[in-house]
Amino acid sequence: MGKVTCDLTISADGYAAGLNQTEQRPFGDDGGDGWGDKLHAWYGEGPDEHPDEFARMMTAKAFIMGRNMFGPVRGEWDRPWNGWWGDDPPYHGPVFVLTHHPRDPQPMGGGTTFHFVTGGIEAAFERAREAAGDGDISIHGGATTVNQYLAAGLIDEIRLHVAPLVLGAGTRLFDGVPPLNLEQVTARAATSVTHLIYRVLS
Repeated sequence: MGKVTCDLTISADGYAAGLNQTEQRPFGDDGGDGWGDKLHAWYGEGPDEHPDEFARMMTAKAFIMGRNMFGPVRGEWDRPWNGWWGDDPPYHGPVFVLTHHPRDPQPMGGGTTFHFVTGGIEAAFERAREAAGDGDISIHGGATTVNQYLAAGLIDEIRLHVAPLVLGAGTRLFDGVPPLNLEQVTARAATSVTHLIYRVLS
């Protein structure tokens, strides 16, 4: 059976998003002027500098994300919204979105289909496991969703990309998570980020 991983960019003090998130600035106040400028600057350096990390990100056979990662729409689905990624999202497989409000599945280009799950993290996990078969599942974010799966003991491997900035407040990884025993698998420093992989032992 495949692994359950999470893949998250965080600040040096552990925040995956700053305060004051908006549709124009989904990662909130991160010290930049636009869409995740500082926190996700390493994405702009591309796969030439980060080949292993870019390759790992989308190798899962099924993905789970929180509604806040999917988009800014709150409450009932009263406006069209199919994610931040355009008509051909990078997932190319089933993505299970946690929500309290039912919505029909949304097929997209490239084989991505967003499925909206109202039954909580366990229901989404069961559907992702069925869809992934023997492949990996990625708990793709944001930090609140990752924290729920960590607290439930459902993540095998944590992949972190630590940006050299301090946000001081926002949505923080490991908030509400009980103590974990981790084994460091790899650590690699790049120009604008440090890539870390930990195996969750307990």
